[in-house]
Amino acid sequence: MRKRTEAQASNNEPVNADIKDPVQRLPSQAKAEGRVSYSSVLTTIGKCLLVIIFIPPFLNYASLQREGQVLLPKDGQMVDVGLGQKMHLLCKGKGQPVVVLDAPTGMSSDVWLHVQDSVASLTTVCTYDRMGLGFSKRQMQNETTGTEKVWGLSTTGRMVDDLHRLLQAAGIAKPFILVGSELGALNGRFFTHIHDVQVSDLVLIDPIPEDVFEDNQWKEYWWGKLVPSLQVRQFSAATGLSRLLIILGVMEPAVTGENVSEEVIQRQKYLLSNPAHQSSAVDEHYFLNESAAQVRDITKFKPLSSRTAVSVITGDSFDQEIPEHLNQMVARLQKKFLEESYPSANHIHIKGADRRMIYKKPSAISQHLRKLVHQRQAKQQSE
Repeated sequence: MRKRTEAQASNNEPVNADIKDPVQRLPSQAKAEGRVSYSSVLTTIGKCLLVIIFIPPFLNYASLQREGQVLLPKDGQMVDVGLGQKMHLLCKGKGQPVVVLDAPTGMSSDVWLHVQDSVASLTTVCTYDRMGLGFSKRQMQNETTGTEKVWGLSTTGRMVDDLHRLLQAAGIAKPFILVGSELGALNGRFFTHIHDVQVSDLVLIDPIPEDVFEDNQWKEYWWGKLVPSLQVRQFSAATGLSRLLIILGVMEPAVTGENVSEEVIQRQKYLLSNPAHQSSAVDEHYFLNESAAQVRDITKFKPLSSRTAVSVITGDSFDQEIPEHLNQMVARLQKKFLEESYPSANHIHIKGADRRMIYKKPSAISQHLRKLVHQRQAKQQSE
């Protein structure tokens, strides 16, 4: 009996051992399974990140290629200005004198939509995209016109050279009325001082005084806040994030309203998503101090001819979205440089307007331009 019990006990020992072993291995198995599960989660997250990083830019690039062909204005033309460059020019209406419109800093010609349509009922009105903006593609760095060796890329000297070649190639009748806003005003001043015979009237909208970049508070705002915000927008366009924000309604075009066609709105969305356009916008802002210095030098070197009439259009402030002390400083410097450079200029004030007036309060600008056109046409008829 004792032997049978001992035998049973001896037989049970390995059985019990076999039963205990799986239980003892459970913690190690759980750890292994935990490691496998954690690894799979990391792999999934990595794949999602790759999709987020690479897919949106790829889809954005593919969309830009298609939109660049479809959204080109039907009445616009790509003008060969020589040296391997082509610039986008859009002319509406018929007659003379021709009115040439130059857009604000970093903006395409679409901002002139309302002004162009209004004045085109009287005469020919032309808008254009500066090199790198809109549909005027910037050349690659290994391609050169030679002018950047003198003036530098994205500065007024270079832009005026581009504009002069554009108007020559397009056969624009002279003399014409040249209208510029902000950077466009700097370009207009530079152009008119050099080619004064070609310009009958110079219209400056919210002109930037050259001395503004000598003020430390302005420099802090311009390069400390404005330019970095534009660089963020450029990065957002390059990564495809801008297109997503536009779809979600977070980012909207500047020119909107009942009188703005769907084509123009889609074109603005295209440019908001276009890293090349945004890059040029950043450059124009970044080098604006250099453009202002170039204008200051050229106006001293070659004073403006008395044959050219000058008009200046300003609002209550330069920019309603910047601190008031900066607006006051700009207004003070504007008054100073206008008194020194164009003492006989016709000054027009638009109540409640700022630098966005060309697309938010276009009627006052259109009214003044129509008046100038009527005056020049009456003079031509009398002669």
